[in-house]
Amino acid sequence: MRIGNPRFAFILPLIAVLIWSLNIVVTRYVVDFISPLSISFYRWLLAFIVLTPFMILPVWRHRIQLLQLWPKLALLSAFGMVLYQGLAYSAAHYTTATNMGLINAFTPVFTIVIAIFILKEYPSPLTVLGCGISFMGLVLVITQGEFARLIDFGQYFGDLLMVLAVFLYAFYGVFLKKWHISLPVMVSLYIQILFALIYHLPFVYWQGLDALNANNTASVLYAGIFPSIFATLLWMMAVQRLGPNSTSIFMNFMPVFTALIAYFWLGEQWGIYHTVGTALTILGVLLAQNSRLWRS
Repeated sequence: MRIGNPRFAFILPLIAVLIWSLNIVVTRYVVDFISPLSISFYRWLLAFIVLTPFMILPVWRHRIQLLQLWPKLALLSAFGMVLYQGLAYSAAHYTTATNMGLINAFTPVFTIVIAIFILKEYPSPLTVLGCGISFMGLVLVITQGEFARLIDFGQYFGDLLMVLAVFLYAFYGVFLKKWHISLPVMVSLYIQILFALIYHLPFVYWQGLDALNANNTASVLYAGIFPSIFATLLWMMAVQRLGPNSTSIFMNFMPVFTALIAYFWLGEQWGIYHTVGTALTILGVLLAQNSRLWRS
């Protein structure tokens, strides 16, 4: 079986989403062993060290473009690597990996909403319906089916942090589409990682870092290599073979993968509100993402 064969290209995004789903569970697992700031900084530092030998020459070849594009890359890094990941690591202290995985699946809906204001892309009625259905599923999971909990924000603080993280990450995708940055993807990724490290430095100076030890080193290694580098590469390959729209649909597997991993590893339970909420969220996202197909 050759991955280059279009018939098997679906394996690429599936593996990428599986890696990201496992990272959500790793994030939840490691909360008692390392601070959000420490694992976030170590993650990007490790990715930077691993990539540097391979990126020195490509960065030098594109230095003129980088001098022009660095403000945009800095902003992308802030949204995609610092704000999103930092809030996600913080949310893991207060909510479950299962909920984090489901909330991540809401990214396409937030992207559609943000695109209205930044790209002036107005959704079709079917897209609006899909967004509404997804939102109902999200609220159902966050409140665990008890809608009276909406008046008590303290009960689901972690879920709200994760919603904010996903909302900010949606800006990353919208800005990528708006700017059409003319750089090799790996060069763009490498420079964004560099900015992520720079953003962390004032907080590292102020708060310090937790030491690496037997309890947290494996998690840092996983986060710094697999979701940061391998999953990104697989996702980019999938986009080239399947196209961005078809590839993005595979993100809908994240709640399922995350829940399964969390069930067997962390012992997290799956409630009926998870089932109904996940079904509503995925249905809404599919309607929103495929509204053009329904109109054709």
